[in-house]
Amino acid sequence: MKIERKYPAVFVSAKAERSLRAGHPWLYAEEIGETRGEPVPGGITDVFSSKGAWLGAGIYSPASKIAVRVLSDNANESFSDAFFERRIRYALDYRRRVMGGDFGSCRLVFGESDGLPGVTVDKFEDVLVTQILSLGMEQRKDILYRALASQLAGLGVNIRGIYERSESALRAKEGLERLSGWYEGLPHTDETDVIISENGIKYRVDIANGQKTGFFLDQKYNRRAAARLANGLRVLDCFTHTGSFALNCAAAGAEHVTAVDVSESAVALARSNAGLNGLEGNMDFLAADVFDLLPELAEKRARYDLVILDPPAFTKSRRTVRSAERGYKEINCRAMRLLPRGGYLATCSCSHFMEPELFEKMLRSAARDANVSLREVEVRKQSPDHPILWNVPETEYLKFYIFQIV
Repeated sequence: MKIERKYPAVFVSAKAERSLRAGHPWLYAEEIGETRGEPVPGGITDVFSSKGAWLGAGIYSPASKIAVRVLSDNANESFSDAFFERRIRYALDYRRRVMGGDFGSCRLVFGESDGLPGVTVDKFEDVLVTQILSLGMEQRKDILYRALASQLAGLGVNIRGIYERSESALRAKEGLERLSGWYEGLPHTDETDVIISENGIKYRVDIANGQKTGFFLDQKYNRRAAARLANGLRVLDCFTHTGSFALNCAAAGAEHVTAVDVSESAVALARSNAGLNGLEGNMDFLAADVFDLLPELAEKRARYDLVILDPPAFTKSRRTVRSAERGYKEINCRAMRLLPRGGYLATCSCSHFMEPELFEKMLRSAARDANVSLREVEVRKQSPDHPILWNVPETEYLKFYIFQIV
């Protein structure tokens, strides 16, 4: 059936057609051949194959390498306010179902995974923290934010404000300025410190100054998995940030936990969170560079039974993957050498570009160099409030492994 265009239209290459038909929603500027009508920045644009077959419609962004983000391949879609309100409802319904009792603090919207490209919304109890990276969604944020507030209220959650953390340099590629602060379109508090509870652990979250949206929610169940091993063990938590893995292990009955981060402010926050939970007695905190610390600990013959490596992303592009691989290998090899036979290693990467096959290859190489064998305990990914779309590989980024040294 031939579909006539309702909006300004772009006609795309055969390569782009294959990608769109496979379900990937991005159309790159270099893949556009002909344009008909006058696409408006942030407006809806029809997408056709070079032979005139309608492939979908999406948001046009001429300043970006991603010229169109396809929203729907339903020819009857109107893209009215109701369309975006419906996408919010689907996102909330999904989280309530998959997170169950963990709905208090979780990711409510995860960009393309929820059909809202470039939109991130994290819920920290009764405060929402948002990040918008695409032009079309920035233009429609009033619709999105009102829908979030009203639909949450319908679920019995009355939020006390939406704090915007749209500070990424990626906004410049969409022709957008960086933005941070309370969204003024809804009532809000002025308090930017929020106390949340995750896995029974309390955390003080600084939504204005913390990394990304203030707290990393994607490791929720991985923290629980590591903590299941920790009872009676001496634990070293590297790149501790807010102390989340360390606190889960301490609460699970670890003999002692050392939490390490290069940032003095992160260490101070982790120490504060330990006090919040009454866990200071079997923990200590150290501001140090993990790359320097691990060989020092090996020289001192320090004893640990569980080492946790939760580093920041060592690469954010394909160009630097090999350098990142060397960094991951160094810390993993040193951690393996630090552990006794029978000890445990929990290690991860949060970089999409460090693909699972490459990460596993690195781990095998590190184990050979450390002269140890690895017994796989568990392999995990990001928590389900950060859903992975199999047709959009960019939505998968977190890899988490637990091994025993044998």
